[in-house]
Amino acid sequence: MNKREFLKGTGTILSGSLLSRFAMPQQKANPRTNWAENQTFHTDRLYEPKTLEETQKIVKSCTKLRPLGTRHSFNTIADSTQAQVSLHNLNQITLDEKSRTVTVGAGVRYGDLAPVIDAKGFALHNLASLPHISVAGATATATHGSGIHNQNLSSAVSALQFVAADGTVHSLSRARDGDAFLGSVVHLGCIGVVTSVTLDLEPTYQVAQTVYLDLPFAELEHHFDDIFSAGYSVSLFTNWQNHRGTELWLKRRVQPGQTLDTPALFYNAKLATRDLHPIPALDAVNCTPQRNVPGPWYERLPHFKMNFTPSSGAELQTEYFVPRDHAFAAISAVETLRDRITPHLFVTELRTIAADNLWLSMAHQRDSLAIHFTWKPEWPAVQTLLPAIEEKLAPFNPRPHWAKLFAMKGARLTQLYPRMNDFKSLIKQYDPTGKFRNDFIDTELFT
Repeated sequence: MNKREFLKGTGTILSGSLLSRFAMPQQKANPRTNWAENQTFHTDRLYEPKTLEETQKIVKSCTKLRPLGTRHSFNTIADSTQAQVSLHNLNQITLDEKSRTVTVGAGVRYGDLAPVIDAKGFALHNLASLPHISVAGATATATHGSGIHNQNLSSAVSALQFVAADGTVHSLSRARDGDAFLGSVVHLGCIGVVTSVTLDLEPTYQVAQTVYLDLPFAELEHHFDDIFSAGYSVSLFTNWQNHRGTELWLKRRVQPGQTLDTPALFYNAKLATRDLHPIPALDAVNCTPQRNVPGPWYERLPHFKMNFTPSSGAELQTEYFVPRDHAFAAISAVETLRDRITPHLFVTELRTIAADNLWLSMAHQRDSLAIHFTWKPEWPAVQTLLPAIEEKLAPFNPRPHWAKLFAMKGARLTQLYPRMNDFKSLIKQYDPTGKFRNDFIDTELFT
């Protein structure tokens, strides 16, 4: 919904570096920002290595360094006052058909990867609403997609390679490294600079997308699991007014030759007769095809097409994960704030995510409902709303998305993650001096 085109920027070579000319940091003439332009990075030093060896030299030479993905974080998790490193030049894709895995460089985006593996008869189990984000960045922050039986994107990771603080290269895998692997997949950029990620694959499949309008919240009270299990991936959008969801997007897997039942009413929601944008006032031209037309998984699971600029304006994002068995109670709690929320909101999206065992995943050991807010770029108002929303959700122990905006602080976050202290010990093995820590990490993890 209203995603910002990330800024590519151009720059000149910063003189005086001891690294090779190809690994010198680029000093940008203009301030660099994230997609939403609500965060301006506090350093003009951006390294853009083209090889693993250059990445090692950069890491070894820096006293402080933060990895930078496709800039889709809305808080300061990727910020640095000294230096950042972008891996967008590491864009190799290596498919292993025998093991049904694919290894991708840290610069590869889901929209670049999907057609390559689909052409070979393979697919990923899930995708986020945007295909424009990088695999390495999305899995580092437990970005998730949707589906009552689908785990987040990070759960597909079977191995990762990274450069630790001393410049050495390490690899961890699910098959070999047990707890260390489970603790390292959702790493928030703290374990090192990830240079490649290996993902599990499955046979390719097709999906048809159907949209319904005006689903009464009263139906959620008694049929929540039925509604959210009616599709492979399901999203319910709302503006919090009139006790209803404005649009319900059902994404269903389709077998060849299968005709899906598409009734005119679905839990008292009406079948849409035209393609829609999650924000009703916006044109659906950049949204993936709807009206029950089957297509490749990667052209239906995201909400937005890869070949369209995913934004028409600035926005802010917030998201909280609560246990799915308290989903309706949590929705009802937030709904009490509707008249404060709606004036500053583009849309809220409700999605489900299956539990996993990754230490810092927002769905760690609990099936979850994600309550996602896409805000208008009105930070002073949003900033006052976040503590109120968190207070309403407090009985359900909400976990905020690591890359979005929230008010919660470190002591509370530590309570929400049973393996948080183990994670801190793990990252110290690879970064004993805190080279990859910044103000965000220090505040949210170490206070």
